Amino acid sequence: MPIKLATTVAGLRTEGARLLGSGQGRSQGLVPTMGALHGGHAALARAAVEQNDVVVATIFVNPLQFGDAVDLDRYPRTLDADLALLEEQGVDLVFAPSVEEVYPGGEPLVRITSGRLGEKWEGASRPGHFDGALTVVAKLLHYGLPAAGLPAGAAAPGSLPAYRAYFGQKDAQQLALVRRMVADLNFPVEIVGVPTVRAVDGLALSSRNRFLSEEEREAALVLSRALRLLEERAVAREPLDLDSARALVESQPLVALDYFDVVDPETLEPLAENCRETPFSGDALALIAARVGPVRLIDNAPLSS
Repeated sequence: MPIKLATTVAGLRTEGARLLGSGQGRSQGLVPTMGALHGGHAALARAAVEQNDVVVATIFVNPLQFGDAVDLDRYPRTLDADLALLEEQGVDLVFAPSVEEVYPGGEPLVRITSGRLGEKWEGASRPGHFDGALTVVAKLLHYGLPAAGLPAGAAAPGSLPAYRAYFGQKDAQQLALVRRMVADLNFPVEIVGVPTVRAVDGLALSSRNRFLSEEEREAALVLSRALRLLEERAVAREPLDLDSARALVESQPLVALDYFDVVDPETLEPLAENCRETPFSGDALALIAARVGPVRLIDNAPLSS
């Protein structure tokens, strides 16, 4: 069946209700994106299609996430190509609203706050970014509620469609924050993390990669090499020796390191004791961010002994 496109909340709910039918024994997946889709987004869509009867993807470039108007204007808009990619994965419905549809009164006076969890790492480098991201994710999760478009009484109590939302593990801090928001504010949705998709050379897929020159892309590979070094040490239960991994990144002259640390996967607090002389044990998350030429890149790797 050809993919459907909705540009209003009313249209999303009407078409979503039609796809779900009575809601009996059905499930719905939501894949929030900002467009400029690539293989990483395709993996999110495929996971959603495999696990749900109906899948809705959203395409919305959220101005609240951008501290720089130039960066917002520069963000690529590729709707036709995005629709083709999503249709290829089996997505049923795409919600691609305007800014006015999502924020009809202008910038919202009340926003979700990311709290202490959002003040570090990416939050420290991009103040306000996660407040904007969580605000729009909260709205999109509400828009996509499977029961929102169903007629009253269409589904018996306790038989509402299962509801899942899919986020990439590449944006590890965002994924942790969304999970925390859903748990703390009792959203009726299961958050599913999908592993990072990488190019053959190891670079994590990102819409920003298109802005790298050939030389800069080659230089950017040091990020994944440094993460892989920590992964190998973790598996071997060796000291992670984070200082030497940082030195590897800093040896690349085209790369300006922002942060590189090993943290608790849930609290995102640094795990300094696992980084130097003691053998690594347990589970952790390595986070890295750097500017390569004009492009800021982030990456991460789950560590497990």
